[in-house]
Amino acid sequence: MHSRTNSGFLIVAVLLSSFLYSCMVGPNYHRPSVQTPNSFRNLADNPQLQAQTASYADLPWWQVFQDPKLQELIRTALKQNYDLQLATERINAARAQLAITRSSLFPQVAGNANFSGGKENVEQSRYNFLTLTADAAFQLDFFGKLRRANEAARAQLLATEDARQVVVLTLVSDVASDYFTLLQLDLQLAITHDTVRTQTDSVKLTQLRLEHGVATKLDVLQAQQVLDTANAQIPDLERQIGQEEDAISILLGDYPRDIARGIPLVQQTLPPEVPPGLTSSLLERRPDIREAEQILVAANADIGVAKAQFFPQISLTGGGGGSFGRDSLFSSHNTTQLGIYSYGAQVSQPIFTGGALKGNLHLAESQHEQALIAYRQAIQRAFGDVSNALIGYQKFHQVRTRQQDTVADLQETVRISTLRYTGGTTTYLEVLDGQRSLYGAELTLAAARGDEYRSLVQLYKALGGGWQQ
Repeated sequence: MHSRTNSGFLIVAVLLSSFLYSCMVGPNYHRPSVQTPNSFRNLADNPQLQAQTASYADLPWWQVFQDPKLQELIRTALKQNYDLQLATERINAARAQLAITRSSLFPQVAGNANFSGGKENVEQSRYNFLTLTADAAFQLDFFGKLRRANEAARAQLLATEDARQVVVLTLVSDVASDYFTLLQLDLQLAITHDTVRTQTDSVKLTQLRLEHGVATKLDVLQAQQVLDTANAQIPDLERQIGQEEDAISILLGDYPRDIARGIPLVQQTLPPEVPPGLTSSLLERRPDIREAEQILVAANADIGVAKAQFFPQISLTGGGGGSFGRDSLFSSHNTTQLGIYSYGAQVSQPIFTGGALKGNLHLAESQHEQALIAYRQAIQRAFGDVSNALIGYQKFHQVRTRQQDTVADLQETVRISTLRYTGGTTTYLEVLDGQRSLYGAELTLAAARGDEYRSLVQLYKALGGGWQQ
């Protein structure tokens, strides 16, 4: 008979456990179907890249950016940047919130101790009592309210981890972009200093020709104009360099300071090809898309929490303890009272809430719909980012190569016009026009180089590269 009773209790426990873990109101999460393009735009001219499964973004940032100084800057930023530190601390907060939410799935036990003593009158001796009790409460999660809340908290934790990866990705690309901008400004400043030196010699030569009667005062003034233009550019470029160094310093989590340079811009290497990979892999590689999906998972679980509010909430309670001490009012011996216990159950069923429960459910459903829209929007924006980055990288490369041809043509123009002026077959105005055009073209070429490298950084970021640790 005793064995049969134990078997009955075991069957009841198994059935109750199965009921608790199978009955959860609210929808189970399924990844929504989102129609995405089969291929990236702007790859018609290069179908070989379109067919590659590997992506340029699969490379870690230290293989993409091979300048040792840039690598050092990125590592420093990943250690000291305050935005990244905040993102990391948000993960710790979300992990703590998950622990708080998860604790409701377990019985809550509290212990109490009460000590009292005293003396009733002069004739009686002192008495002392120590009472120890323990109270326990356990909420039965018949309809999955607590488990859905735990599911939402876990999704929020994963979302904060993905959000941190977004910060890492953005930080790496920002440091790299600002670094290439700094190298571009260095190149433009070097071009300007070279122009100042050559134009200073040109002014001296023209002045000497004026003294020998083979040049005019107008020739000297025209030569001085190019020199003055270049001199005026120097402080402006120095201003931009200083401000760019300050911006990089802030990204490094440091106060404004000088930034060390590595490989000059004209010696930086570009990859022979930048395959974007498969469109389907973009959904997994972009941390902002994964973050949006985890927010959607949490919103989906919150619907279950809201629906569970309509059903009864059942809690089990219990307590027990004992008293120990000496009571001389009644006895001269030690007294001990053990085996004090109590148990009970509490059921709470909402009857009339004035529409609060329905409103709470509608709110959860609306927040879920907003999260779904945000998820689809994140995917759409990701494809837009990749398309823009592909266009930018291709076109900036074409601009840079054609600008190189322009500079080469102008260099030859200046050389020939200078020979013609020296031979007395043309005026200095022809030389001046060529020099002005060459100086402007060289500055434009430096900017085109910077644009090309920055577009490469943006393409790497758009494809979801740069957060690998």
